[in-house]
Amino acid sequence: MKTEDHAVAAGRGVDPARWQEAFEFLMGRIAARFTRVEPRRRVRDLVLGLLSDLPRKNCWSIAEWAGEASPDGMQHLLGRARWDADRVRDDVREYVLERLHDEDAVLVVDETGDVKKGTHTVAVQRQYTGTAGRIENARGAVYLVYAGRRGHAAVDRELYIPRSWTCDPDRCRAAGLGEDTVFATKPEPAARMIGRFLDAGHRVGWGAGDEVYGGNSKLRSAPEERMACYVLAAACSAEVTTSAGKFRADALAAKVPKRAGQKLSAGTGAKGHRFYDWAVIDLAEPRPGSHQLLVRRNRTTGELAYYLLLARPGAPGHAGARRRVETAGGGDLPGLPAGKGLAGLDEHQVRRFPSWSRWVTLAMLAHAFLAVVRADEHAPAIPPRTG
Repeated sequence: MKTEDHAVAAGRGVDPARWQEAFEFLMGRIAARFTRVEPRRRVRDLVLGLLSDLPRKNCWSIAEWAGEASPDGMQHLLGRARWDADRVRDDVREYVLERLHDEDAVLVVDETGDVKKGTHTVAVQRQYTGTAGRIENARGAVYLVYAGRRGHAAVDRELYIPRSWTCDPDRCRAAGLGEDTVFATKPEPAARMIGRFLDAGHRVGWGAGDEVYGGNSKLRSAPEERMACYVLAAACSAEVTTSAGKFRADALAAKVPKRAGQKLSAGTGAKGHRFYDWAVIDLAEPRPGSHQLLVRRNRTTGELAYYLLLARPGAPGHAGARRRVETAGGGDLPGLPAGKGLAGLDEHQVRRFPSWSRWVTLAMLAHAFLAVVRADEHAPAIPPRTG
């Protein structure tokens, strides 16, 4: 495929020379992670394949697209070649933070499921997945997404290892998992990813996630200790404490008159602004900051959604950030749908854990590149806030 074709397929009409320059710059950033020329060349071809308009992206289709006689080289890159996917993951994070920097950015944590056949693919089991909207043979992963006004991209990933795997050391070993692999609920890898992000010296004002994470007190404590604010979706059965006592979220919301809601937009959709009625209820928490229950009512159906909100005085982008993260809290994670559709995040056909971590890291790299190219074409850089 020619450079012009890459630019049209991946950059939606971006100037080909600028596209090529930006791509070579990115590949130069990760080149040191591949000490030999052969894997360095092949990873370049694989990422280009992920950026292409191939209808299906896997080792077979990308190898054929790159002019290779078999998928053996691509499979070797993912399974046996010597390189550290976690170091490339860190490169992706630094690239995203550098090129999509926004002092009012939101850090979003959420999960996605990939439907897979058989029983040997690492971490697969029968479980509900939103991808299919039903119980399927699938595996799940948790992602951390950096979402700002210039764009959004995943900056970390962790595979969810179900208890059905961790209780079988031989099965874990055969799939490339460490012998010390133990079961952890999804909020635990989410907390690890937040920790890695903050340990790298980065800061964001707001964190967001769906009710899997909003219902976990340990996950909430991580941003409380090290970030300014968060909005986390909560179940209707979540118990919250006010000055009048402890209530279920839905019981507390029922006490709020409809006229008390404020009409606000949660952002634009296909048909324009998505308006909801919002109500805020103060909570009584011993920890610092303003703890509130945020109730969202659909103006057409009356359906309610609940969010736990922590705000602190002087937090960056308070009102705007709240509306940006609402979509993520509602279940549509910025970054992942595009990562799947444009960069083959879920199209891998790999069974072992090392191959999975390498594939998704390179897919994150490809999607981050698309996000940066789009931002540079359509949105000016955001200057640092003053004062």
